[in-house]
Order: sequence, then C-alpha cells, then structure tokens
Amino acid sequence: MNELERQLDYPWSDTLPEPGTAMELLPGVRWLRMGLPFALNHVNLWLLRDRIDGREGWSVVDCCIDAPASRAQWQQVFEQGLDGLPILRVIVTHMHPDHIGLAHWLCERWQAPLWISATDYHAACLAIGRDASAGASEAAFHASHGLRDAATLELLDERSGYYRSLVPAVPANFRRMLDGDEIAIGEHRWRCIVGYGHAPEHIALYSPALGVLIGGDMMLPRISTNISVSASQPEADSLGRFLSSIDRFAPLPADTLTLPSHGKPFRGLQVRIGQLHQHHRERLAELLAACAQAPKCAADVLGLLFRRELDAHQTTFAMGEAVAHLHYLWFTGQVERQRGEDGFWRFGVRPAPAG
Repeated sequence: MNELERQLDYPWSDTLPEPGTAMELLPGVRWLRMGLPFALNHVNLWLLRDRIDGREGWSVVDCCIDAPASRAQWQQVFEQGLDGLPILRVIVTHMHPDHIGLAHWLCERWQAPLWISATDYHAACLAIGRDASAGASEAAFHASHGLRDAATLELLDERSGYYRSLVPAVPANFRRMLDGDEIAIGEHRWRCIVGYGHAPEHIALYSPALGVLIGGDMMLPRISTNISVSASQPEADSLGRFLSSIDRFAPLPADTLTLPSHGKPFRGLQVRIGQLHQHHRERLAELLAACAQAPKCAADVLGLLFRRELDAHQTTFAMGEAVAHLHYLWFTGQVERQRGEDGFWRFGVRPAPAG
C-alpha cells in the first residue's frame, strides 16, 4: 500500500470475493470480481437486490468482457450468488469492453433490459461496426503527435477488430440513463451522476439511503483512470472534462462508501478527489516546464508522464493521455500549438515579448 492509499479507509481490508462468488457488502449489495487478461487484471461488478413489476431478483452493474472465462465465472454466480433469483436489469456505467462486453449475453439469457447512457450505447454500436479504415485513422492521429515506433503504429492499424473481439454485440435496444435521473432499485433510489473524459457519457450511481457511490471508472482508489484523446475527437479537452466531472462527487457525504470498478471499496471520497487533482497538477506542471524549454509533441513527453518501460499496447494508451495533458495546457492558454513541416503537432510556451 502506498502513502496515498494509507489516507483512504478500506472497510474490508484485503478481503476479496473469490472468482465466481458474490460477496455481500451491505444488505442487498454484493461484489463480484472477475479476471481480465490485461495489465489491469480485474474488474468489479455489482449486484443490487431489486424488484421490478412484482418480480424479485437482481440488477447487475457492469458485465466484464465477452470471453469463455468470463462466461464461466458468471455461470458460477448464476448457480451460487443469486439466491435462486433472476437478473432483472443490466446496468452499464459506460461502453468500454470490460463493462459492456457481456451485456448482450446477460440481457438475452435473462430477458433483462439494458440501461446505459445514450452516448455510450451508440458509441458501442459504432465501435462494433467499424471497418479497417478506423484503425488507420487512429494510427494517423498518433503519428501526427510524434509517434514513430513502427510496431505501435502497426498495432493501431491492426486494431480495427479489437473492440469487437471483446464486445461482439450489444443489445438491440436500451433504456436511457441521464444525469440527475433517479432509479428505483429495490427499496432504494439511486441518482445518476454523469462523468466525462474517460468515456463519452459515463454514469455513476449514488444511493443517499445506503450512503453508497458506484463510481465506475471515474473514481478509482489506487490509480487515475485512463484519460485520452483519440482520432474520433482529435481536439477534445478530455482532462479538463474529467477534472470537472470528479468535482461532482465532492458534495457527497464524507462517509460515502465508494465502489470502484478496479481496486477495493473505500471511504475517503473527498480525500481521493484531492489526490487526483494533485496528481494531475504535478504532471501538468512538469509538462509546462518541459514545453517552456522547447516545443514538445506527445511522443516527446511519454518518458516524463510514464516512468516505466511501455510495450506497444501500453504506448497507445499513454499517447492518448499525453495528448490529453498537452490539450489541457492548450485549452487553458498556457501553451500554444503548431504543426511542423514534419506533420507533428508541437506545444510550446509563447516567448515573452522583448522589452
């Protein structure tokens, strides 16, 4: 545990749900933890006791990727973790594969509706329908920010089917969730809180009666979530939108129990919000100092932002984050950008006027 983590309270310490089991945190709130074949090796899913149209059962929040191991873990949950009750509703916080991958399977198996924001639903539909040209545009975007590594550019060219390999389908229809909506789940009401910067329209859920925030990927205890700019929105201010989004959680009570998509449930929400702001302030200050020395493209600052060796897969995410941080400085007027004769976007501090 690092120093920042020691400032948070983990009520269940190092206790984790066993694969394929549901661990009860509060009456009617259960925690599932499913493995992922990535560096970030797990995702947390949540079961909420529910009653819809007179039927008793569960609402599930998030789904994991579509993979044989994930389906096998879900099968164990069906047999051991639902108390013999059905899944009545599938809620998805956002469209990334570890959250929506098995939504189509769960919805079809249980004849349960999908609840998700409209933007993320349609983004998922677009992502599973992309052709090979989409990968080329992503490679061109990263190349325009100084990425020269041939292996990484080739990986981007080949990734047009990557999302579809983890999310082969999405349900044919959905129920839209909007910021401020209140959803009755069982005996409790949950308020939708929108977040930006990580996904198009991420929805977190807060229950005042339970004092619980299902934070999704917007509020993680150990790491800052991936905040990237991509080819589909090449001039986005993703970091600015993320930082303003997490401030939406600040008015929640100090003893709120936060259920993150990765890591362990924790208390200390306002402390964590402050930590995230401080983390990005420090990275931005370092970037600004570097850009003051000489104009920099995103590829130039990877070593500054990520002080470890990156493989090709990790570099694609790191590039998106580097652009997001440079864009924040650009949007706030601290740097200006220019495209050089080599086609690279560079960000530098405007020289002070003489005299």
